[in-house]
Amino acid sequence: MLLGCIGDDFTGSSDLANTLAKGGMRTIQYSGVPAGSASADVEAGVVALKSRTIPADEAVRQSLAALDWLMAQGCRQIVFKICSTFDSTERGNIGPVAEALADALGAESVVVCPAFPTAGRTVYQGHLFVGDRLLSESGMETHPLTPMRDADIRRVLTSQSRSPAGHVAHAIVRAGPDAIAAALADEARAGRRLVVVDAIHDEDLATIGRAARTARLLTGGSGVALGLPANFADEGLLADTTPAWTGMDGPAAALAGSVSRATRGQVERHIEVGLPARALSPDEIMAGTVTADELAGWALAQTGLPLIYSSADPEAVARAQAAHGADTLAGTIERLMADTARALVKAGLTRLVCAGGETSGAIVSGLAIASMRIGPEIDPGVPAMMAEGRPLALALKSGNFGGPDFFEKAAHILGGSHA
Repeated sequence: MLLGCIGDDFTGSSDLANTLAKGGMRTIQYSGVPAGSASADVEAGVVALKSRTIPADEAVRQSLAALDWLMAQGCRQIVFKICSTFDSTERGNIGPVAEALADALGAESVVVCPAFPTAGRTVYQGHLFVGDRLLSESGMETHPLTPMRDADIRRVLTSQSRSPAGHVAHAIVRAGPDAIAAALADEARAGRRLVVVDAIHDEDLATIGRAARTARLLTGGSGVALGLPANFADEGLLADTTPAWTGMDGPAAALAGSVSRATRGQVERHIEVGLPARALSPDEIMAGTVTADELAGWALAQTGLPLIYSSADPEAVARAQAAHGADTLAGTIERLMADTARALVKAGLTRLVCAGGETSGAIVSGLAIASMRIGPEIDPGVPAMMAEGRPLALALKSGNFGGPDFFEKAAHILGGSHA
């Protein structure tokens, strides 16, 4: 294994795996730290954790365990994958985990770049934009678990870390890899170990990748890895071919737990075109009046792609959290989604579309999927995946990703079509 990656949620991990597979690396995504060794033909391994919103010390512990396993596989470089909207709290977990990994690897300077221009995420003057909006005005300011109210990610990162965050401005990035490397060294000498690097075009990310050819650790969204496969290819270390995608025939369903604008729009579109959809209210979920077996039975009885969703507008979510408790509500919804997925797969479902990072993590864990092979891209940042050793194709979508018709498109590609 050449490149080792640690993702702080499952959809973000699949986003990164998609980038690496598109770059020509044979990529496998693992659900948690594997018990055994990786296959000899794996060039990039992505260990997906569910560590974004857990206590910082536990996130550090899990991430270091993943690092130990990846280094045992022979990895030359590590990527710590975070969300492209920098989802975190004032205490972490981005800063504490990045610092712990840097300590373990002896990394003096660490690029931090959540930019993903293809999906509308750019970083300029240390500020994160979503489309033409600052992060703090993008809808992320009302996220139920990780509200992002400050677009200056240097300031956010500093609040989570032992030392101030550094910065490499876009003008330096445009000057090329050597200029970036020199700027990173200057920041390290000034005591700024974690360094936010601007990027507004994919070309910037490729340049950052070249500058980080020998870096031990990078932190960011999937875009930070855009230029890394080429570094390995230039050394003649990559195989020439990747396995063909065949997909799966059989029943399909979509489960959505994200409250993001994009997912809510996808749910609305699904209903508008007349496809079957079953809404889950917080009250019925908390009261236990709806069961996984009932939901699976409903889905399998539908014609067309059935969607089960708990997505709601921020005001409704806030009211439900106030009534039931944010953590209790989120955990109960995730368990119901995971139980429903198990019931569907047990009944013969072979294609599953999941929307939302926490939802996807709960579902993959609930299904006890150990690893997934990366297939073709469905929409930017979202690949089709095949559970290894099981007849199940999956799509794990970050809440903010995907076009309006994502659910249908995903089910189609999971069935064997190519994007």
